[in-house]
Amino acid sequence: MLKKILIGVGVVAVLLLAAYFYMDYRNYSLSPKGEANLKNGELEVSVSYCRPSVRDRVVFGTVEEEALQPYGTYWRLGANEATEVTFNQDVLLVDQEVSAGTYRMYAIPGEQYFELRLNSELGQWGYFEAKEELDVATVMAPVVSAGPTEQFTIKLEPLYDSGVKMVFLWADVKWEVPVITQ
Repeated sequence: MLKKILIGVGVVAVLLLAAYFYMDYRNYSLSPKGEANLKNGELEVSVSYCRPSVRDRVVFGTVEEEALQPYGTYWRLGANEATEVTFNQDVLLVDQEVSAGTYRMYAIPGEQYFELRLNSELGQWGYFEAKEELDVATVMAPVVSAGPTEQFTIKLEPLYDSGVKMVFLWADVKWEVPVITQ
């Protein structure tokens, strides 16, 4: 009798483990991991995120349009894990002072501007809104029309001698945020 129970428990454990790995693989195949890294002068910036695709959906828009990411709502800047950015030294994010370190990065999209926020809570997975009291910086970035970008992309480009421009592209929009050393 005990042998049958142990075999049953073992089979259930194997099935649960297989389901976990399948779901993890499936999520990453739909939204693969992405990284952006740049060193300009003494400043090093790295971003770790996941890259969802448009797949014939309305990405940014209103609730009535059934947008994937409605205006005025939290967006984790990707999929799966929370997007994280690391600065090797103190920086200015637009006009906000940010200490060296790693931060969760998320946005609140709007028609004209995206609100980009850095938050000190790390290691989040899934759709969990950030605790606003842990935000360390909030900046506004104007949105411009861009050619179609199927898969969400974050690019880092040199800015001046020791700065970095973070460029965000997805669907038909683009927004940029400058990062400079203090």
